[in-house]
Amino acid sequence: MVWMTAAEALDVLNVRPQTLYANVSRGKIRARPDEVDPRRSLYHRDDVLRMARRANGRRKVEIVSSEAMQYGDPVLPSSISTIADGRLLYRGYDAALLAERASLEEIAVLLWQCEAAEVWPGARLAVREDGGDSKAGGNGAIGGGDVSDRGGALGRGGDGDGSGGAHGDGSALAAGLLALARRSAVDAASLGRSPAELRAEAAQVLVTLVGAMTGTPDGGGEAIHLRLAHAWHAEPHADLIRRALVLMADNELNASTFATRVAISTGASLAAGVLAGFTTLTGPLHGGAAKEFAQLVTQAQESSADEAVRAWLASGKPLPAFGHPLYSAGDPRAQALIKLLPKIQLYEALTASAAQHAGELPNCDYALSLLTTACGLPDDAPFMLFAIGRCVGWLAHALEQVQANRLIRPRARYTGPAPLNAGINAEIY
Repeated sequence: MVWMTAAEALDVLNVRPQTLYANVSRGKIRARPDEVDPRRSLYHRDDVLRMARRANGRRKVEIVSSEAMQYGDPVLPSSISTIADGRLLYRGYDAALLAERASLEEIAVLLWQCEAAEVWPGARLAVREDGGDSKAGGNGAIGGGDVSDRGGALGRGGDGDGSGGAHGDGSALAAGLLALARRSAVDAASLGRSPAELRAEAAQVLVTLVGAMTGTPDGGGEAIHLRLAHAWHAEPHADLIRRALVLMADNELNASTFATRVAISTGASLAAGVLAGFTTLTGPLHGGAAKEFAQLVTQAQESSADEAVRAWLASGKPLPAFGHPLYSAGDPRAQALIKLLPKIQLYEALTASAAQHAGELPNCDYALSLLTTACGLPDDAPFMLFAIGRCVGWLAHALEQVQANRLIRPRARYTGPAPLNAGINAEIY
């Protein structure tokens, strides 16, 4: 069950009722009235279990670490991004506020800690001169067309594999993998090189990925969000695409970012580190969640949102596009996009059912899927937006890991058979 009674929660936490109530008041444990008896409250299971894991500090370090690999150890020092009081911060700046005006190129400058001229020579990085923002208009109109073309030298001559517009049917994923693999085979190792040289290479790795995934290796100097908008024939929605890219740029030490840092810690090239992150992103529990959510939407269309959510949960699979362990009050990235998009009845119904049956709120995968539907973008747009935006964060972590100059090598807690003194039995062969 998603929700626990007070007695069950107290048994798991092994604390007094006052401690449970204090954690609820601080927003650390979600609670809701019991439908059977409104005088009682129910408590979200995932929050309770997370608090229980944090209370295990008295146990042996190796046991706690092995149990905390999910949203726990290993912990790596980083100054790139963090989650504080329900907000995602990029080097101290609220990502949702940055998304109102910044471009992905500007976020790269911020996260890579460099001057714009170092990585985007000749580019104009101002997004909107009037400081305005685009919102959903009447009759379902979305976004504003008044987005400046920040020309300059933002993306010529990438190593992308593709031609003539955005890919479909998963070929954007294949093209991205191939382009990064090609660079990984020839690019220099990351260790022993100057920060300026690596930052310049980081910009080219990003350009390579964008060119490959959009099928436009020569971007003609266009800003990344405009390249996507043109590839998708979605120019009126360019500003929303820009916002989505900025919001996807980083999210602390997630699975794909950790994979990137592990690869870079060995001295691998920046492209190899990004390739490690890119492949990790494809999993259904990470960047592939939008594809899973599309299946849930299809099931809801064939029956109803409530039946689809119930059936999905009954299968034992986690509900895609809802919930995030680090955002108990809701994903601020999703909120920043959803408020600009029109309401779509089926999506609203899925949101209500997810809250009722799973106690979860929409996350960024939901927002990207809603954006894709509302703006008529290609089916693989959610993954492309996630991957291209997050590439900036992967590269920031790669640059930071190079400076750390140490191998990431966690230990395993062995759970196999005890050592055997007898010789190897030939029968096992």
